[in-house]
Amino acid sequence: MVQKAKILLVDDRPENLLALEAILSALDQTLVRASSGEEALKALLTDDFAVILLDVQMPGMDGFETAAHIKRRERTRDIPIIFLTAINHGPHHTFRGYAAGAVDYISKPFDPWVLPAKVSVFVELYMKNCQLREQASLLRLQLEGGRQSSEAKESAGLLAELSARLAAVEEQAEALSKQLDETAEAAAVATAAHLERKLSGLRRALDALEPGAGGASG
Repeated sequence: MVQKAKILLVDDRPENLLALEAILSALDQTLVRASSGEEALKALLTDDFAVILLDVQMPGMDGFETAAHIKRRERTRDIPIIFLTAINHGPHHTFRGYAAGAVDYISKPFDPWVLPAKVSVFVELYMKNCQLREQASLLRLQLEGGRQSSEAKESAGLLAELSARLAAVEEQAEALSKQLDETAEAAAVATAAHLERKLSGLRRALDALEPGAGGASG
């Protein structure tokens, strides 16, 4: 099931928020309200948004200041912002919006065809980015699984080689012990016994490392 994208609507006037919700409801995404710049910044602390529709004229923290805060945060700096304005103040006003990080400027009253079309572009981009991140994560897991499998094969080969070398030393130690008779010096007999104990310990350790081993063999 594809998760819905969240769209943040920021306007101090409830009737404007209602109008935005009515127009954007056709996109079938999750619409989140904020009635001030401060409320918008709080929402951005916990949720990820595909796009922000931000009113320019708000009491207290206006749209430009809110956008500046959004762009300063690493978590939110890449979220596209569409500025909403009721008054056209001319090129300087528009330039200030783009300088603050806006990707588009829309005048009120909202066009019921243009606004959803513009917002849907950013929603689609957001969805594509989410899919790419998920695919990258899956690929990373697959690569790690393949690396672990390769490492397991290398470990198994190394264990087999160590076991073969240990078997050769065990044969030599056994032959040495048979050559020592009762007349042999006590030091030589003790050394041979000590060697056998060491080899026995190594063998148990190697057996314990074998895949599926329940514990050291006796």
